[in-house]
Amino acid sequence: MTRRSAKNPPPEKFDEKIIDVDVADEMQGSFLEYAYSVIYSRALPDARDGLKPVHRRILFQMDDMGLRPDRGHVKSARVVGEVMGKLHPHGDTAIYDALVRMAQSFSMRVPLVDGHGNFGSPDAGPAAMRYTECRLDSAALLMTDSIDEDVVDFGPNYDGQLREPSVLPAAFPNLLVNGTTGIAVGMATNMAPHNLGEVIAAARHLIKHPTATLDELMRFVPGPDLPTGGKIVGLEGIKDAYETGRGSFRIRATTRVENVTPRRKGIIVTELPYGVGPEKVIEKSSDLLRAKKLQGIADLIDLTDHEQGLRVVIEIKNGFNPDAVLENLYRLTPMEDSFGINNVALVDGQPRTLGLKTLLQVYVEHRIEVIRRRSEFRRRKAADRLHLVDGLLVAIIDIDEVIQLIRGSDDTAAARARLMEVFDLSEIQVNYILEMPLRRLTKFSRIELETEREDLLATIEELDTMLADEKRLRTAVADELGDVAKQFATPRRTVLLEAAGQPATTIQLEVSDDPCWVLLSSTGLLARTLDTSPLAAEGSRVKHDVIVSAVKASARSEVAVVTSAGQSVRLQMLDLPTLPATAAAPSLAGGAPLSEFIDLDRGESALGLASLETSAEGLALGTASGVVKRVAIDSPSNKDRWELIALKDGDEVVGFGALRSGDEELVFITSDAQLLHFPATSVRPQGRAAGGMAGVRLSAGSSAVFFGAVDPGTECSVVTVAGSSAALPGTDTGYLKVAPFSEFPAKGRGTGGVRCHRFLRGVDTLILAWAGHSPSIAAAATGVAIELPEPDGKRDGSGTPPAQPIAAVSTRVWS
Repeated sequence: MTRRSAKNPPPEKFDEKIIDVDVADEMQGSFLEYAYSVIYSRALPDARDGLKPVHRRILFQMDDMGLRPDRGHVKSARVVGEVMGKLHPHGDTAIYDALVRMAQSFSMRVPLVDGHGNFGSPDAGPAAMRYTECRLDSAALLMTDSIDEDVVDFGPNYDGQLREPSVLPAAFPNLLVNGTTGIAVGMATNMAPHNLGEVIAAARHLIKHPTATLDELMRFVPGPDLPTGGKIVGLEGIKDAYETGRGSFRIRATTRVENVTPRRKGIIVTELPYGVGPEKVIEKSSDLLRAKKLQGIADLIDLTDHEQGLRVVIEIKNGFNPDAVLENLYRLTPMEDSFGINNVALVDGQPRTLGLKTLLQVYVEHRIEVIRRRSEFRRRKAADRLHLVDGLLVAIIDIDEVIQLIRGSDDTAAARARLMEVFDLSEIQVNYILEMPLRRLTKFSRIELETEREDLLATIEELDTMLADEKRLRTAVADELGDVAKQFATPRRTVLLEAAGQPATTIQLEVSDDPCWVLLSSTGLLARTLDTSPLAAEGSRVKHDVIVSAVKASARSEVAVVTSAGQSVRLQMLDLPTLPATAAAPSLAGGAPLSEFIDLDRGESALGLASLETSAEGLALGTASGVVKRVAIDSPSNKDRWELIALKDGDEVVGFGALRSGDEELVFITSDAQLLHFPATSVRPQGRAAGGMAGVRLSAGSSAVFFGAVDPGTECSVVTVAGSSAALPGTDTGYLKVAPFSEFPAKGRGTGGVRCHRFLRGVDTLILAWAGHSPSIAAAATGVAIELPEPDGKRDGSGTPPAQPIAAVSTRVWS
């Protein structure tokens, strides 16, 4: 029996609450959280600045500590402690290893940390962080440049007491230039370093030519440029890696054969494969010599030092061919190694496998955003200063009255109120004047302030112009990249060889200039066929790819995309995916979205394709306000986008037609169901800068919903869908009507047309209209083909409801 006392009280009773948890669910949830943490917060770099969180925090903290190239080195342990205590709550070993890698010239193509002391070698690790010193290298300043100008987003650190950047501004494509490696949960990344000058040249070309092909970019970036040099043998894997994000290539040591003694030749190794050190080669070769798997070597000597760099001398026995021995060394030792490219990086927080073009696009978009935010910040700063200068100008003109008014006031609040009332100044301006010592106010000269005001106005105007023009932003990015290349670009170190012993040549994708069709589907997919056989879009066979625009071209030619903004955008055929040519309906499932080839502004849409071949007849365009214009399609040789019509504010192009003979009929269909067609000859051609002429007379509140050109010598039909203007787009099936085009009489240009659809109760507008060659076919929003009824011969019938909402109408046969 246990005795109870004050020292041995009875146990207290607690209400027990046991929660049953499914072990499988708990393990799955915990593992997913751990995997996401490793992927996002440790192992994978951001595609924008090419940095993992630990590298980003090191650079940011060193910049915050003022460890710039013009300052002295500090102990690495101090940097590691600051990063660990403020930003990166992990082990000091991991932080120091990351810092060391950024200082190793044999690991980074452009080192970001200037190390002082033993920072290791390919065969040995660095000294402890208490012995080494560091500071930022010159190139690292480009990574953090303008970070204090609100160019990137900041977030709380691990304990919420400080803030850290989610990404660095990165004034050069660090991910491609320096590469990276990391192992996450279920995925890994391994990216090769590249030459800074080559990568920047490719990025600038992509800025100028957003639709550039991979082959064009590879003219600037033919392959990796490794910090340790060497030779890359075979370029097929590199092309695969640049296209898909995965590939491999072989790296060989750089060697030469020379006399090492008066009687003996030797192989001099001056560069080794990336990540391979001389000790590893010597050790492997010695093992092979002892096992008698390698013959002809008399001695191996490592003469590597900091002055001469890498130098390994392999003495060859007399009677052996040095070239034959070298081939065995390549085959059996790490003097030839393979590098597996796996370009996995974070894009919008998600891991993606990226090709060369996508990597450059992500970086360019990041830099455009940085320049935009920097310009907005500088504009705000200049505007704030201008506001103060305006106040100072008012005060200095009447300085005596200002002083008398302040002296006559009872207190600061009264002086502030009287200054604001008398001189019509803002509170900010008055506070600035009141807080400024009188001796400083009198030193300000009116001429100096007016000069500063003019400079500020010019700065604001320049920044406003840049912010309003996407092209100027892109040009600014390209110019800044060019300045970086001038300062930091270095010659290529790695030699590229097509095959062993042969110099590398530029890779070209030879495509013969064969005729083809260029196709655009209702869902925005682009593709081209292999020939120009007539196309038939049969509704029962077409799935998700009703063709709404088709143009004959050739494989090496160009076509234009006409947009609703009255612009024409150049499109190169070699960029497009190729479909097999058939007389039946081609499937555009193998096509690619239009957005991958051209950039459209907000609210701008693609209307169709037009041939760039020289034609005296050109195009006819119609706008929502009823304007019609004929214009030549010829393109400026130095522009990828050019204007076809000068639109008024609020107007847009609703359609266009290619004029083959000049005898076509131009057709307007308005929202209040009026159809007008007139000869194309009644519209005189105009230059690209002209605004067109009157096409159709519109009633109050109506607009043109369709414009096109039809050949009166062929069978044509008119398709209209009437519905309610109050319904959400894509939800109202409306009333569908198909009528022969011949039922509608022609009228003169600038008139009101004739009724083409009779509205029933609850129907007040045309939600879709089309006129073109018969037979016709429709498409739903998903792209699925919808069969249309035969023309009923009624010019102004009310129609019948279709099975589902119609998103587009097109001809069934293209020839």
